[in-house]
Amino acid sequence: MAEHLSQSELDYPFKLLEYFNGFRVSKVIFSACELGVFDLLLKSQEALSARHVASELGTSVDGMERLLDALVGIEILEVETTDGTALYSSTDVANLYLAKGSAKSLHDMIIYQSQTIYPLWNNLMHAVREGKNQNEKTFGLSSDEVFQAIYRSEEEMLKFMGLMNSSWTLDGHDIVTAFNLSGFQTIVDLGGCTGALAREMAKAYPSSSVVVFDLPDVVEAAQKHFCQESDSVVFQSGDFFSGEIPPADLYVLARIIHDWPEEKCLVLLKKIYDICKPGGGVLLVEAMLFENKRGPVMAQIFSLNMLVQTEGRERPPSDYTHMFNKTGFHNVQVCRTGKSYDAILAIR
Repeated sequence: MAEHLSQSELDYPFKLLEYFNGFRVSKVIFSACELGVFDLLLKSQEALSARHVASELGTSVDGMERLLDALVGIEILEVETTDGTALYSSTDVANLYLAKGSAKSLHDMIIYQSQTIYPLWNNLMHAVREGKNQNEKTFGLSSDEVFQAIYRSEEEMLKFMGLMNSSWTLDGHDIVTAFNLSGFQTIVDLGGCTGALAREMAKAYPSSSVVVFDLPDVVEAAQKHFCQESDSVVFQSGDFFSGEIPPADLYVLARIIHDWPEEKCLVLLKKIYDICKPGGGVLLVEAMLFENKRGPVMAQIFSLNMLVQTEGRERPPSDYTHMFNKTGFHNVQVCRTGKSYDAILAIR
């Protein structure tokens, strides 16, 4: 880090202080989402005072004013003073990504980050020391059964599904168009959750049939809470580790491999290889690390999250290529999207 520091940073550590306070900035956004600040401002036809917002949302005036001011400071809200009263309004970014009603809303992602990821990260030091996830210390749940912890109740399962839905609403189009997949007639999204990525796949390749394959409880919740009237994807229940996998020309593994240690990943990839016909393939979607260990920072942070929550990790392209080759796949192509998630296509 030192080689990148300017003299001014050595004189006074502005960047370090910004990093130190990063968790506070996160909680400002999280709390505003949980309280409904962005939804209220989006619905309002005019800028609102802190007193009005506090009254509508059932908070203290003083606390709300401080929260709104911090949101202005990080440029998520705007403020103007009229006749001595500060009036707050949303920016376009807040309306688009932070209010519930937007087509690109990240509200569900934020709720999951605040209520599940944030508590887990409070035990990051223990995760690093012990080399295992912190579900037991954080939630009193077994560290050995990752998805029993994630799906510990219907409410928690829906929060997780909301997170995944938000992720693919944001990044899905870039992922499904990273390669030309039009030659694959049948596509199965293994662990496809709400079907958000599958819907992006169906939009991009309307001549292909797209199936979401996930656990029975997940499929039931997806059809109840996340389906759309004009759905072009089909849901199918099963367990890709213990049960049979439906036949397909292309299998999608999006944010699946990073949950598990290499030996378990190899079992799954070999299972897919054995059912896959020549010319068929796997589209793997993950946040890929650089080979030189210098980033991307987001992927490095995600890898730490895999430590505190799962049994897996984020990996560089060479690790994924190694796993593909070891299980029989060849012609491995890598595409960095420049966004949160990248794509690897491997052909049998």
